[in-house]
Amino acid sequence: MLSRWIWALVMILGFASAALAAGAPSTSRPPARQPAQPTDYDLGVKAVQAGDYGRALTLLQKSVQADSRNADAWNYIGFSHRQLKQFDQSLAAYQKALAINPDHRGANEYLGELYLQTGDPEKARERLAKLSAVCPSGCRELDDLKKAVKAYESAHK
Repeated sequence: MLSRWIWALVMILGFASAALAAGAPSTSRPPARQPAQPTDYDLGVKAVQAGDYGRALTLLQKSVQADSRNADAWNYIGFSHRQLKQFDQSLAAYQKALAINPDHRGANEYLGELYLQTGDPEKARERLAKLSAVCPSGCRELDDLKKAVKAYESAHK
């Protein structure tokens, strides 16, 4: 009879400890948070920075399919086309960027540089005037386009 009591006590204690353990806080760490997957835009920008303009175009086109109002993506599309000497496509992309954000500094600078590459310095100067208005205290894009216009003028005297 005593053995039945001991056996019952062992069973009760076993179940009680299992129940207490189930409700106890975990001492293990939560799973490590996975970093967010880079977007097509992010990967496209990295491809531009690496000089892989064909890959950049593929990724950035996907980006604007998902968000056609991304002026930055259109700007990088224009830049990539320009680096590939695809000037008509470059012009169209810069115009889309500027239709979304007329004050986009990068698109204004790069469009000015495109105009210089295609022999239209007057239109490049228009972009320079626009950047002067957008950046009254100055900005890198304004400085870069000023240098490009000056170099163009020196080369074509």
